Amino acid sequence: MKGNNKLLAVLNKLLADELTAISQYMVHSEMCDNWGYQKLHKGIEGQAMDEMHHAEWLIQRIIFLEGAPVVSQLNPMKIGKTVADMVTNDQEAEIGAVKSYNDAIAVAREVSDQASADLLLKILKMEEGHVSWAEIQRAQINQMGLESYLSLQTEPAGK
Repeated sequence: MKGNNKLLAVLNKLLADELTAISQYMVHSEMCDNWGYQKLHKGIEGQAMDEMHHAEWLIQRIIFLEGAPVVSQLNPMKIGKTVADMVTNDQEAEIGAVKSYNDAIAVAREVSDQASADLLLKILKMEEGHVSWAEIQRAQINQMGLESYLSLQTEPAGK
């Protein structure tokens, strides 16, 4: 089914955003693992997996609409040097994603593509969950202090 060119361009922009998010989350996840923050590693890795699903769904939709998925495009990443920087950078990226998905839903509706709008809404809700997760992490850091927060991100020795 031939899709609207304007919408296909938006879907490819979102795909670049998702591929960038995957990379940023994976780097942050592996940094946390290297530092011994296994719980944070697993949490961030889970978000990377969500972003992989988003990318997969966008690729499927682009192909269905007879477009060409552009998987070679990445946006600049903001890799944090500390856990607090990582959470902040990831939260900022997710806030941007929420705006981009809201804008994309408007385009899908403008070109009368309700199925694309439904997919984008599904992803939007997951992105809002990522913003909420980052907000919770930042609140915990602020309320209990970074050292206490980080001590809760480790697992007992020998695991």
